[in-house]
Amino acid sequence: MSERLFQTIDLDMRPEIMKDNNNSSNIFRPQVGEIIKVDRFTNLEKRFTIRLKRDSLRFSPGQFIMVSILGIGEAPISLSSSPTDKGEFEICVRKMGSVTSYLHNLEVGDTLGIRGPYGNGFPVEEVYGKDLLFVAGGLGIIPLRSFIKYSLENRDRFNDILILYGAKNPGELLFVDELKEWGNRGDIGLKLTVDRPDERWRGHIGVITRLIYSAEINPDNTYAFIVGPPVMFKYVIMELNAEGITDDKMYLSLERHMKCGIGKCGHCQINNRYVCMDGPVFRYSQIKNLSEAL
Repeated sequence: MSERLFQTIDLDMRPEIMKDNNNSSNIFRPQVGEIIKVDRFTNLEKRFTIRLKRDSLRFSPGQFIMVSILGIGEAPISLSSSPTDKGEFEICVRKMGSVTSYLHNLEVGDTLGIRGPYGNGFPVEEVYGKDLLFVAGGLGIIPLRSFIKYSLENRDRFNDILILYGAKNPGELLFVDELKEWGNRGDIGLKLTVDRPDERWRGHIGVITRLIYSAEINPDNTYAFIVGPPVMFKYVIMELNAEGITDDKMYLSLERHMKCGIGKCGHCQINNRYVCMDGPVFRYSQIKNLSEAL
């Protein structure tokens, strides 16, 4: 694919919304990204390391980008790398639709379109000096990894860090090499669990809420960051409330079908909120009474 494939005609829009976070001239015009590395995690998940042709991608943990492939379509994908990684960024993609299936066939040197970053991320500066509790279920580790990596790179800015991560089976755990590194660190906690163990699994078995029950948590100083399948949210929130963590100290990243990323198409609307703009990261106390939020 050549760079000219992603040139589009400027649209007549209000000047105040004509800039995205990377100061491109048109928020509907993708930048060209080149794939510089591909890692296969499972039969369904691959990690792509991408470098923009012209600019570096400046983003906050929890934000997402719109990835486009000419003639195929466009899809929202979470950023999984640390925002301190200058010049390149990472996405981890599950093969599940037309865009992601095509993306899985791309190789080093291929190009694709990148719009964004979009949305609100995690409140990084708000939780300096606090205990961080990361609760990831399944693919939820992908957006959380961005914040986790940032917090480990800036370890002195945070107090205790505990990572809880659950998957259906050991084969679906992502970033396995990094999990080993995190588990060997002496300055953070890591607990893993699976629903269906294999013969080699020696870790916890069962739902992720069991890890919360057995963890040592200081509710007065802890902020929780929760990403996973919708069915997980209810039970994790209930368990955290039981541990004394209030709703205003929980942040959730919601997943909705986003087509534009800028609040124009309405596909991700929940009552008066747009997940692509007001989220995808929300403080739980702000959305707990919204119908269909969880």
